[in-house]
Amino acid sequence: MAVVPSSALAPSTSADPPAAPSTVTSTVTSDAATFWADADRHLVRYGGPFTPEIVESAAGSFVTTADGRRVLDFTSGQMSAILGHSHPAIVETVRNQIGTLDHLFSGMLSRPVVDLARRLAGTLPDPLEKVLLLTTGAESNEAAIRMAKLVTGRHEVVSLAGSWHGMTHAAAAATYSAGRRGYGPTAPGNLVIPVPNAYRPDHLTPDGAHDWRRQLDLAFDLVDVQSTGSLAACIVEPILSSGGIVELPPGYLAALRDKCHERGMLLILDEAQTALCRTGSWYAFEGRDGEEPVVPDILTISKTLGAGLPLAAVITSAEIEERAHERGFLFFTTHVSDPLVAAVGNTVLDVLEAEQMDARVRVLGDRLRAGLLDLQDRHATIGDVRGRGLLQGIELVLDRETKDGADALGALVTRRALDLGLHMNVVQLRGMGGVFRIAPPLTVSEEELDLGLDLLDRALGEAERELLG
Repeated sequence: MAVVPSSALAPSTSADPPAAPSTVTSTVTSDAATFWADADRHLVRYGGPFTPEIVESAAGSFVTTADGRRVLDFTSGQMSAILGHSHPAIVETVRNQIGTLDHLFSGMLSRPVVDLARRLAGTLPDPLEKVLLLTTGAESNEAAIRMAKLVTGRHEVVSLAGSWHGMTHAAAAATYSAGRRGYGPTAPGNLVIPVPNAYRPDHLTPDGAHDWRRQLDLAFDLVDVQSTGSLAACIVEPILSSGGIVELPPGYLAALRDKCHERGMLLILDEAQTALCRTGSWYAFEGRDGEEPVVPDILTISKTLGAGLPLAAVITSAEIEERAHERGFLFFTTHVSDPLVAAVGNTVLDVLEAEQMDARVRVLGDRLRAGLLDLQDRHATIGDVRGRGLLQGIELVLDRETKDGADALGALVTRRALDLGLHMNVVQLRGMGGVFRIAPPLTVSEEELDLGLDLLDRALGEAERELLG
C-alpha cells in the first residue's frame, strides 16, 4: 500500500504556468518517487495518511516543499512552533547551548534548568512553584497522574470524552478521542464524563440554553456510582483540541474543581496547547473577562514551552511536592532536566515577555475570529466558530438545522487548501462534523492571517462546488 497516490507527486495547482520539461524537473520528480518509495517501504504508519509533500525547510509562518512551494502553516507544526519556524532567537540559543552543555546524567543540575523552573513559577499564581522538566505532553501527563495517585493513595482518574492526553500508558488510559480500540485493557480505574459542548448540548435549560451544570451533576453521580472509593484525580484540557476545539463553558472549570475537591481528588489541567499566550492570556485557566481564575492542583504544559523542541513541565504546589517526595515519588527518565531544551524554554519566555505576546494574541485572535465569522456568513457549511485567541476551530456541517456531520467535505477542504498553499488540520470525531483546528504561530502577521483566511475561503468554495454541487 503506497503512502500517497502517484498523482500526489505531481506539482500542486498554482496560478503560474507549468515549467517546461528540464533536467532539473526530471531530477526532482525522480527524487520524489524515490523518497515516497523509501517512506512506503521503511516507515511505520502511526496515524492518518502522511501529507503528500516533501518538506525541505521552514521559516516563520511557512514551510517550503521540495518543488519550491511555500505553504502557510496554520498548525504551527504540531501546534508547537508558537514562535514560528526557525525563530532567530531559538536558532541562536540552540547553536550556543549545544556547544557548551547539551545533556547530563539525570541527577545532575544546570543553570538553564533551575532558571527555567524559577521563571515558570514566576508566571503562575500561588501555590504553583515546584517544577519538573520533561520532554513531551504525554510524559508530563504521565508524571502528573503518577504523582496524584501517589499523593492521594488512590488510583481512579476521571477525564472528558473527546480528551487527548497522550499515548503513554496512563495518559492513553485517560484519552477518549481516539486510540482505545484493539489494545486490550487500559489501566484500571479510568472513568469518563461527557464533554460540555454548547454547539451539540446534551442538556438544555427550560429556556433552551446549554445546561452544563445539570450535565456535570449527572456525570459525577455516575462517577460516584462507578467508583470503588479510590478517586485520585481529574485531568482535563481547558479547550479540548483533538476533541474538536471545544472550550469549557464559563464557570465549568470552577464547578469541576469543586466536584474534585469535595471528593478529595486533585485537579490536573493539561495546557499542552493553551499555555504561554496561545489563548491571549499566559494560561487558559486564568479565564475570560469576568471569569474566576481556576488554579489547578497540578498543571502540565508541553508543546508551546519548547517552541517546537521536545520540552514539557509538570508544575505543582510545595505541599503536594513534599507529600510526593515523602512517599518516594519516582520519575527518573533519560531526558529529565536536560539543559539544552531548558535553555530553549528560557528563550521562549524571553520572546513572549519582550513582545508582550499575550496582548498581541488578543488582537490577532480577534482579527482571526472576525475573519472566520465572515466566512461563516458566506458558507452555509460552517456550522460553528469557536475557540480563543490563536486557537480557533470551525465545524463543518451539511445542514445547520440538523447539524449533520460533513467529514467528507472536511477532508476535501483539507486537500484543496494544501493545493492552494495552506496547511490545515481537520479532526473528525463520532457525532461531529469535520472540525478544523486553526493554530497559526503567535508571530503570524496580519497579512499572513488574511492570506490564510482567503485561501480557506477559496478551498471551501471549491470543495463545496465539487462535493455538494
